[in-house]
Amino acid sequence: MHILVCDSGMGNLASVLRALRGVAPDGTTVSLTNEPDALRRADKLVFPGQGAFKACADHVEHGLREVVLERIRAGTPFLGICLGMQILFDSSEEAPGVHGLGVIAGSVRRLAATDGLKVPHMGWNLAVPSGPAHPVLPGDARHFYFVHSYACVPDDPAVVLATTPFGAPFASAVGKDNVLGLQFHPEKSQREGLALLERWMVA
Repeated sequence: MHILVCDSGMGNLASVLRALRGVAPDGTTVSLTNEPDALRRADKLVFPGQGAFKACADHVEHGLREVVLERIRAGTPFLGICLGMQILFDSSEEAPGVHGLGVIAGSVRRLAATDGLKVPHMGWNLAVPSGPAHPVLPGDARHFYFVHSYACVPDDPAVVLATTPFGAPFASAVGKDNVLGLQFHPEKSQREGLALLERWMVA
């Protein structure tokens, strides 16, 4: 099996590669690329990202949008991490007028700094399952590591797989068909995060 990490031009690529390679089953290779032909040959795709929505969207427009959408439509398992989850949506308040991939209908909105909470939301917090059990996510609430100022708001609540309390709860995991999006960073979430990545690789 060949897993490709999309070179989104954003931060955090090295730690994602290291985490995936650390839990990869025997016979699995994990590589980083932004070459469309290579992405078309992948068995699974990972899209990590840490930074600004506009910068990520601009990078996607220069060669990645067509092939990523093509692979998702073809049923290739796709994992979006942090900004890689947000770019699945239509738009973001962070960058008015900039288009995401539109794989999941909805928008990305700035977290509200209420009840003394500070934005960005940074550190460990619970991801609480919602809806039917998912084969990759834990079956109960677990702590994962977050670093973000914006959160996804799907049009269809049925795509929300987990929520996280931050004043009002936000969607911290979403899923649709072969697509899984995580707002938290499994590669920074120690044992729980590595176990999640391992389940995704073998699912």
